[in-house]
Order: sequence, then C-alpha cells, then structure tokens
Amino acid sequence: MEKSKRLFMKSKRSFRRRLPPIQSGDRIDYKNMGLISRFISEQGKILSRRVNRLTLKQQRLITIAIKQARILSSLPFLNNEKQFEKSESTARTTTLRKKKYRN
Repeated sequence: MEKSKRLFMKSKRSFRRRLPPIQSGDRIDYKNMGLISRFISEQGKILSRRVNRLTLKQQRLITIAIKQARILSSLPFLNNEKQFEKSESTARTTTLRKKKYRN
C-alpha cells in the first residue's frame, strides 16, 4: 500500500467498553452510603459528571442524595483529617503570636 492510503485507514484495535458506574438495580438514596461514597473526592467534594461518567439525571440524584446525607450528619461536609490539620496549624500560629507579643 502507498503511504497516503495507510494514513487514512483506521487501526483495528479492540477497545474495552466500560461498565456504567451505577447499575440498574442500585437505588440512589441518602441511606446508600456505599454508592454515595464512590462519587465523593478525598476532600469531601462532589465529583463532576464527566469524572463520574453519569447521565445528567443520575448526577442530579447523586448530588441531592449527598446533600441530604450531609444535612442528616451521616456524611461530613469536610474530611475530618483536613479539618484537623487546619486546626493544628492555626493553633501553632496563635501560640507563636502570643510568644511574639510577650517579648
């Protein structure tokens, strides 16, 4: 074959079709913590629809379920580890400030 024809031919790679993140039997509900936790980042943020590979309707339902779980205190608004690190750093700065003012 000529080079010009080879450029236009598609490669015959097989691709693996990804499974949808939510199966048809899964209920999107604030009580289903196993499902909800898959769509939250380590920081506690709701992941985007593009990252989750969800439909618009599924993303809306997931967002509502996460917000309901946060309000009912079954899911934290922030990750506790991050919050703890911030409180430690502010405690250090306040003690440093106190030492400066005493001198």
